[in-house]
Amino acid sequence: MKLGIIGLPNVGKSTLFNAITKAGAESANYPFCTIEPNIGVVNVPDKRLQVLHDIYNSKKTIYTTIEFCDIAGLVKGASKGEGLGNKFLGHIRETSAIIHVVRCFEDENIVHVNGHIDPIDDIETINMELIFADLEVIERAIGKVTKSMKADKKQGVNLKTLESAKAWLEDGKPLRTLDLDEEQQEFMKGYDFLTSKPIIYAANISEDDIQSDDNKYVNAVKEYAKAEGAECVQICAEIEAEMAELDDEDRQSFLEDMGIEESGLDKLIKASYRLLDLISFITAGEPEVRAWTIKEGTKAPQAAGKIHTDFERGFIRAETISYDDLISVDGSLAKAREKGLIRSEGKDYTVKDGDVIHFLFNV
Repeated sequence: MKLGIIGLPNVGKSTLFNAITKAGAESANYPFCTIEPNIGVVNVPDKRLQVLHDIYNSKKTIYTTIEFCDIAGLVKGASKGEGLGNKFLGHIRETSAIIHVVRCFEDENIVHVNGHIDPIDDIETINMELIFADLEVIERAIGKVTKSMKADKKQGVNLKTLESAKAWLEDGKPLRTLDLDEEQQEFMKGYDFLTSKPIIYAANISEDDIQSDDNKYVNAVKEYAKAEGAECVQICAEIEAEMAELDDEDRQSFLEDMGIEESGLDKLIKASYRLLDLISFITAGEPEVRAWTIKEGTKAPQAAGKIHTDFERGFIRAETISYDDLISVDGSLAKAREKGLIRSEGKDYTVKDGDVIHFLFNV
């Protein structure tokens, strides 16, 4: 999973990126590495893995990972190539979802690109650039589909879908808010429209507002996000940067002292999992404990295929126990069997978050 961090200049975008990628690497089995100057790989925090690691005395613990991409700052006119516009738009196309950092703090020492603090105006500035870029793509697509209708009349359905999408964009609305059936969605995926990508609005506040639930800017962003079915997470990039310098134990103490339940990184990852309908199942034993990320609703054979294609091809059954049930017997599979907590699941079983699974297969 790759999350693109976007935003106007001076909203805290790069500060947040630098903080969460460094913090994510502190306790990581997969260390932070700069694949490109603007990409960082971090572990998905999952306390269950450490518990299972201790129970089984595992040689390795492997977390699932997320790529964060700090995408070049946007200026008005990016869809026409202004600033680093083309690079900006190209990087967004490669992401699974967007984290849009919005400035929700006042600071006379940090100049706002538009001269005033207005998060909704900021959001709409970027949204319009993405809409303009999508309109260019959709107009070319309509031209190609119209030509292909001479040889394939079935393309008429696709043309109607594109024309509906164009009208939606021209009305200033992102494609992620357009109601499409499954067949239409599958067709539209091929174009990788920017405004169709799921989005999380990260409302960046000051340290002074960390205990407040009544930041007028944050409230405005929350309402905006709710209206389009998006996620909104309140963060303080400044505090995230401070925490990034601490080890795990000190970081936890820092959170408690500040009265913060979880870090911005944890909030963003949880929000992205909800947004993309993702869950994790676990494989555990002495060789390794490992988390595997799948789409919610995935059947057992396809989950097995995440480990190896042979597992899916030769799937026999999945010996499954929930994490909570396994912990209730101190990780003892023998006790779990005695209590009937281990289930033998077949091809129609839908894997659940926190399932600890041993796959049986034969090829």
